[in-house]
Amino acid sequence: MEFQTSTGSEAECEDIDECSDPDVCGRNAHCFNHPGGYSCKCHQGYSNYGNNQSKCIEMDCDQFKLESDADHTPEKLKHLMSLLKTSCESLNDPHGQHFTGEKLLENVFNSTDELLSDGNIADSEMLNQFLGAVENSMRLIGPQLREPVTRMETHNTFAEVTVMKSQTPPSGRVTLSTDSTLFSTSWETVVGDSYPGFAFVALVSYKYLNTSSDLLHKISGEKSDDKERSVTYQLNSKVVTAVVSNTETKQLSEPVMLVFTHVEERAESEGVAYSCVYWDEAEGAWSGQGCEEAWSNSTHTVCYWSHLSSFAVLMALYPVQDSFDLVLITRVGLVLSLVCLFLCILTFLFCRSIQGTRNSIHLHLSICLFIADLIFLCGISSTHNKVACAIVAGLLHFFFLSAFCWMLLEGVQLYRMVVLVFNTTLNHLHMCAVGYGVPLVIVSVSAIAFPKGYGTDRHCWLSLDRYFILSFFAPVCIIVILNGFVFIITVWKLAKKFSSLNPDLSKLNQIRSFTLTAVAQLCVLGGTWIFGFFLFQEKGSKVMLYLFIILNTLQGALIFIMHCLLSKPVRTEYYRLFVRMCPHKKKGKYRTSTGQTNSSQKPLRSEGSTAETQM
Repeated sequence: MEFQTSTGSEAECEDIDECSDPDVCGRNAHCFNHPGGYSCKCHQGYSNYGNNQSKCIEMDCDQFKLESDADHTPEKLKHLMSLLKTSCESLNDPHGQHFTGEKLLENVFNSTDELLSDGNIADSEMLNQFLGAVENSMRLIGPQLREPVTRMETHNTFAEVTVMKSQTPPSGRVTLSTDSTLFSTSWETVVGDSYPGFAFVALVSYKYLNTSSDLLHKISGEKSDDKERSVTYQLNSKVVTAVVSNTETKQLSEPVMLVFTHVEERAESEGVAYSCVYWDEAEGAWSGQGCEEAWSNSTHTVCYWSHLSSFAVLMALYPVQDSFDLVLITRVGLVLSLVCLFLCILTFLFCRSIQGTRNSIHLHLSICLFIADLIFLCGISSTHNKVACAIVAGLLHFFFLSAFCWMLLEGVQLYRMVVLVFNTTLNHLHMCAVGYGVPLVIVSVSAIAFPKGYGTDRHCWLSLDRYFILSFFAPVCIIVILNGFVFIITVWKLAKKFSSLNPDLSKLNQIRSFTLTAVAQLCVLGGTWIFGFFLFQEKGSKVMLYLFIILNTLQGALIFIMHCLLSKPVRTEYYRLFVRMCPHKKKGKYRTSTGQTNSSQKPLRSEGSTAETQM
């Protein structure tokens, strides 16, 4: 509304004819002057988005029209495009149904929520359509919003839109933020070369788009040796779309700034690198072209872009090569463990003096650990063949679980020996059902529930995705806790029996020895896998890693020491075997006695024969 004061004896206000300026409404509208103001009526195919004093812009409603061969397009995406096309056409129809900018924004976000919730973004072409529809919808909705700043959040989307409407272009900086991203640029970049009377900037964040499809982990221009090096890429930020009223955004006059908050807090390191990327519609993949500068810490990445599009932060995971000393410790320790376990197996099979239920349990425990260590040594790093790697991971899962099940059976056997009846035994068939049947059920259910969980990019072990690793650690924790309770009760009962009036000390001392070795064995194997929880993660303590490697590789040696070398009956059997294999050693003993009298020789021979009988 403009008036001017007329010259004369009395001041009078006269209306200014703004329509005398042909540029006030532009070439695409008719200008109508009225007292105190004017209005622009757009020609057919043009619109000023309801701002009657703004210049008219050409409306391209066909951009919301789906292609003719879009039969595979989800119904929700078709509905979204139809809604936008109808709203676009209504701007040129004075009798059509008109939505306010706020209502249209709400309708669009509800449609995108339904689309993303169904996980229908299955390929790059569909993703192109979706992101293009969101960008064009912001260009349609932005000028129609009444408030200078509009924020809207739904289940899957978060947006902030800032609009300026004035006769002169705005200037200075403008900053927008969503739940995970900050966007900053200048109003001069937002406006561009022409100013129709309004300017807007919008930032849209998709909360769950980064989990809807594996195609979002593809990167354009991937290095040729990345696959050979097993380099993997994954999003570590929410995907955002930045839109401004300026239509020429392929090469901006000055770069815009985006600050992303990481989904997973990880600092850049030898195995982790961050890249600022945008969605390249032509390539159907992420690309880093146009990023002029970037820097990252463990929580945020800052990117400066020379163009606008849909952006994100891509995290490259490089396989970290194990150090030489770690590989050497692992291989030497596993070979030592395998040798000791093999000796344990031979001992438990052929040593007649220790045959019994506990011996059977130790035999199966040694067999399980022997096979597991052998597979670990030969196949833990065989990630080049996915099928073979999955088989290796499945076998390790089975045999390590089986080892813990046999440890549980040993605890149960000790409990029965102390609490129930001495020398009581467990049925061998029942023991095998628990020792091998329970792990088989767990592995089978796990493989059916999540077959991709066996094998990772770095190791042939259980994946961390969907907490699949708990299919091993949960049973292990349960077994360790159960065994802990059993041993506490066993020790308590033993203490009571020792304090009784007429204790059988020889038998109780034997059970006490059995219990101490079983507890030590549980601590070694259980403690090993407490540290092992950190082994197959991308991050973790290096101290924990070394502790796991050392304990895991020495399990066989510790079992051999506890159950064989510290057992008097086994040592006696070893001595007999040694004597048989080295008879000259025994003859040497007799030669030392030849110089004595006949009377002294007889008792010596008698003692020797008596000793042989006892062994």
